Amino acid sequence: MSTQDIRTLVKEKYGQAAVQVTTGGRASCGSTCSGKDPITSDLYQPEETGALPPEALAASLGCGNPTALAQLNPGETVLDLGSGGGIDVLLSAKRVGPTGKAYGLDMTEEMLALARENQRKAGVENVEFLKGEIENIPLPENSVDVVISNCVINLSPQKERVFREAFRVLRTGGRLAVADIVATASLPEEVKGDWAAYTGCMAGATEIDELEKMLGSAGFDRIKVAPKDTSRSFIREWMPGKCIEEYLVSATIEATKPLHS
Repeated sequence: MSTQDIRTLVKEKYGQAAVQVTTGGRASCGSTCSGKDPITSDLYQPEETGALPPEALAASLGCGNPTALAQLNPGETVLDLGSGGGIDVLLSAKRVGPTGKAYGLDMTEEMLALARENQRKAGVENVEFLKGEIENIPLPENSVDVVISNCVINLSPQKERVFREAFRVLRTGGRLAVADIVATASLPEEVKGDWAAYTGCMAGATEIDELEKMLGSAGFDRIKVAPKDTSRSFIREWMPGKCIEEYLVSATIEATKPLHS
């Protein structure tokens, strides 16, 4: 598949996930990845999500809590790459307060519509949802303090470009805080060629050492990729009988834009 074919497939699948939520269901990113999986549960504390509309929680397809990882401060500007139904954007907006701002970037019309409706229901004003691709961020350079993302970058066929774009829009000293699925060993060919596995956050996962190289090449320093081995227990359920947990794990990915180049 070409880059555009992959992008179209991902957009289609996550558009369907948004529709599931708007019709009273729970998001699912394909036959191999259900919104009921433990990867999307117990990630947020009840006191965090209590003021959010239930649709924001139902649309969550993440694998971590990047808003906590980023340690957001009042007055900061934060950008969420692949913001989906908006849960991490709305939580970020609360953390940065009225003097800060939270942007959400997504390429899927259905997810953007859902996110904006969730924003309206939550009554949060310091938020803006943008339409675009994470490989081409529609913001000027040196415009945000923190870039977050939650189980989305693995879906990009141009991950190096994603990291370069994140570096570009960050101010000096800015932080990257990502939760994602990574590979701890080379994926079997049958998984790499399974497009349901791609949209289910598996086939697009990159090995940790390669991720670190990408981040370094983009200009980042203080790079830290921390796998969560406990996640293997539920990753096993994504492709039963395929031993996928031997190759994949959820991880936190942190890096900083240096103060001096």
